[in-house]
Amino acid sequence: MNDPVLVRPVAEDDHPAWKTLWDGYNTFYGRHGDTALPAAVTAMTWSRFFDAYEPVHALVAERGGALVGLAHFLFHRSTTQIGPSCYLQDLFTTAAVRGQGVGRALIEAVYRRAQTAGAPRVYWQTQETNTAAMKLYDKVADRSGFVVYRKML
Repeated sequence: MNDPVLVRPVAEDDHPAWKTLWDGYNTFYGRHGDTALPAAVTAMTWSRFFDAYEPVHALVAERGGALVGLAHFLFHRSTTQIGPSCYLQDLFTTAAVRGQGVGRALIEAVYRRAQTAGAPRVYWQTQETNTAAMKLYDKVADRSGFVVYRKML
Protein backbone atom coordinates (compact mmCIF):
# COMPACT_ATOMS: atom_id res chain seq x y z
CA MET A 1 0.00 0.00 0.00
CA ASN A 2 1.24 3.48 -0.87
CA ASP A 3 1.82 6.15 1.74
CA PRO A 4 -0.82 8.88 1.75
CA VAL A 5 -0.19 12.06 -0.21
CA LEU A 6 0.33 15.24 1.77
CA VAL A 7 -0.22 18.46 -0.18
CA ARG A 8 1.25 21.52 1.49
CA PRO A 9 2.75 24.92 0.69
CA VAL A 10 6.33 24.76 -0.48
CA ALA A 11 8.94 25.53 2.21
CA GLU A 12 12.31 27.17 1.69
CA ASP A 13 14.18 23.98 2.61
CA ASP A 14 12.29 22.15 -0.20
CA HIS A 15 14.42 23.92 -2.81
CA PRO A 16 16.62 20.96 -3.89
CA ALA A 17 13.67 18.58 -4.26
CA TRP A 18 11.47 21.28 -5.82
CA LYS A 19 14.24 22.08 -8.32
CA THR A 20 14.37 18.43 -9.37
CA LEU A 21 10.60 18.48 -9.98
CA TRP A 22 10.83 21.86 -11.73
CA ASP A 23 13.56 20.55 -14.03
CA GLY A 24 11.42 17.49 -14.80
CA TYR A 25 8.43 19.70 -15.58
CA ASN A 26 10.46 21.90 -17.89
CA THR A 27 12.02 18.90 -19.61
CA PHE A 28 8.53 17.47 -20.19
CA TYR A 29 7.63 20.66 -22.06
CA GLY A 30 10.87 20.70 -24.06
CA ARG A 31 12.71 23.31 -22.00
CA HIS A 32 16.08 21.63 -21.46
CA GLY A 33 19.59 21.79 -22.89
CA ASP A 34 19.81 24.66 -25.36
CA THR A 35 16.16 25.60 -24.74
CA ALA A 36 16.32 25.47 -20.92
CA LEU A 37 14.96 28.37 -18.93
CA PRO A 38 17.66 30.80 -17.84
CA ALA A 39 18.78 30.22 -14.25
CA ALA A 40 17.58 33.75 -13.43
CA VAL A 41 14.00 32.77 -14.34
CA THR A 42 14.10 29.74 -12.07
CA ALA A 43 15.61 31.80 -9.24
CA MET A 44 12.94 34.49 -9.62
CA THR A 45 10.18 31.90 -9.77
CA TRP A 46 11.42 30.34 -6.53
CA SER A 47 11.73 33.71 -4.79
CA ARG A 48 8.17 34.71 -5.73
CA PHE A 49 6.75 31.86 -3.67
CA PHE A 50 8.07 33.52 -0.52
CA ASP A 51 7.22 37.15 -1.34
CA ALA A 52 3.96 38.20 0.32
CA TYR A 53 3.39 40.84 -2.38
CA GLU A 54 3.49 38.32 -5.21
CA PRO A 55 0.27 36.66 -6.44
CA VAL A 56 2.24 33.48 -7.30
CA HIS A 57 1.97 30.47 -4.99
CA ALA A 58 3.37 26.94 -4.85
CA LEU A 59 2.12 23.70 -3.39
CA VAL A 60 4.03 20.45 -3.28
CA ALA A 61 2.87 16.88 -2.91
CA GLU A 62 4.80 14.71 -0.50
CA ARG A 63 4.65 10.95 -0.17
CA GLY A 64 6.82 8.91 2.15
CA GLY A 65 8.89 11.98 3.01
CA ALA A 66 9.77 12.74 -0.63
CA LEU A 67 8.38 15.43 -2.90
CA VAL A 68 6.55 13.82 -5.82
CA GLY A 69 4.64 16.72 -7.35
CA LEU A 70 4.20 20.46 -7.61
CA ALA A 71 1.52 22.97 -8.48
CA HIS A 72 2.16 26.65 -9.13
CA PHE A 73 -0.80 29.00 -9.34
CA LEU A 74 -1.54 32.69 -9.33
CA PHE A 75 -4.45 35.01 -8.77
CA HIS A 76 -5.36 37.82 -11.16
CA ARG A 77 -8.18 40.25 -11.87
CA SER A 78 -10.75 39.66 -14.58
CA THR A 79 -13.03 41.88 -16.61
CA THR A 80 -15.82 39.30 -16.43
CA GLN A 81 -16.17 38.80 -12.69
CA ILE A 82 -15.61 40.66 -9.45
CA GLY A 83 -13.58 38.01 -7.63
CA PRO A 84 -10.10 37.03 -8.77
CA SER A 85 -9.41 34.22 -11.19
CA CYS A 86 -6.98 31.48 -10.27
CA TYR A 87 -4.64 30.31 -13.00
CA LEU A 88 -3.03 26.92 -12.39
CA GLN A 89 0.17 27.59 -14.32
CA ASP A 90 2.29 24.52 -13.61
CA LEU A 91 1.33 21.01 -12.53
CA PHE A 92 3.78 18.12 -12.46
CA THR A 93 4.21 14.76 -10.78
CA THR A 94 7.03 12.28 -11.02
CA ALA A 95 6.47 9.46 -13.47
CA ALA A 96 6.50 6.92 -10.62
CA VAL A 97 3.31 8.33 -9.05
CA ARG A 98 1.27 9.17 -12.15
CA GLY A 99 -2.17 7.63 -12.07
CA GLN A 100 -2.07 7.33 -8.26
CA GLY A 101 -4.10 10.43 -7.36
CA VAL A 102 -1.23 12.87 -6.78
CA GLY A 103 -2.21 15.19 -9.64
CA ARG A 104 -5.83 15.14 -8.51
CA ALA A 105 -4.79 15.93 -4.94
CA LEU A 106 -2.76 18.92 -6.14
CA ILE A 107 -5.62 20.24 -8.31
CA GLU A 108 -8.11 19.83 -5.46
CA ALA A 109 -5.76 21.68 -3.11
CA VAL A 110 -5.58 24.55 -5.61
CA TYR A 111 -9.40 24.52 -5.76
CA ARG A 112 -9.52 24.91 -1.97
CA ARG A 113 -7.01 27.76 -2.01
CA ALA A 114 -9.01 29.49 -4.75
CA GLN A 115 -12.24 29.15 -2.75
CA THR A 116 -10.55 30.59 0.31
CA ALA A 117 -9.32 33.55 -1.79
CA GLY A 118 -12.81 34.18 -3.17
CA ALA A 119 -11.90 33.08 -6.69
CA PRO A 120 -14.94 31.61 -8.47
CA ARG A 121 -12.84 30.12 -11.27
CA VAL A 122 -9.70 28.00 -11.60
CA TYR A 123 -8.39 27.38 -15.09
CA TRP A 124 -5.31 26.02 -16.81
CA GLN A 125 -4.01 24.94 -20.19
CA THR A 126 -2.03 22.01 -21.47
CA GLN A 127 -0.58 20.86 -24.73
CA GLU A 128 -2.91 18.96 -27.05
CA THR A 129 -0.50 16.03 -26.94
CA ASN A 130 -0.67 15.69 -23.14
CA THR A 131 -3.41 13.06 -23.44
CA ALA A 132 -2.54 11.21 -20.24
CA ALA A 133 -3.02 14.34 -18.13
CA MET A 134 -6.14 15.29 -20.08
CA LYS A 135 -7.81 12.07 -18.90
CA LEU A 136 -7.57 13.45 -15.36
CA TYR A 137 -8.44 17.02 -16.36
CA ASP A 138 -11.62 15.84 -18.09
CA LYS A 139 -12.70 14.31 -14.76
CA VAL A 140 -11.99 17.32 -12.54
CA ALA A 141 -12.87 20.29 -14.79
CA ASP A 142 -14.68 21.32 -17.96
CA ARG A 143 -12.93 22.12 -21.23
CA SER A 144 -13.43 25.79 -21.98
CA GLY A 145 -13.37 25.52 -25.74
CA PHE A 146 -10.87 28.36 -26.02
CA VAL A 147 -7.75 28.17 -28.17
CA VAL A 148 -4.60 29.87 -26.88
CA TYR A 149 -2.68 32.23 -29.15
CA ARG A 150 0.62 33.86 -28.28
CA LYS A 151 3.41 35.85 -29.79
CA MET A 152 6.82 35.99 -28.19
CA LEU A 153 8.23 39.52 -28.20
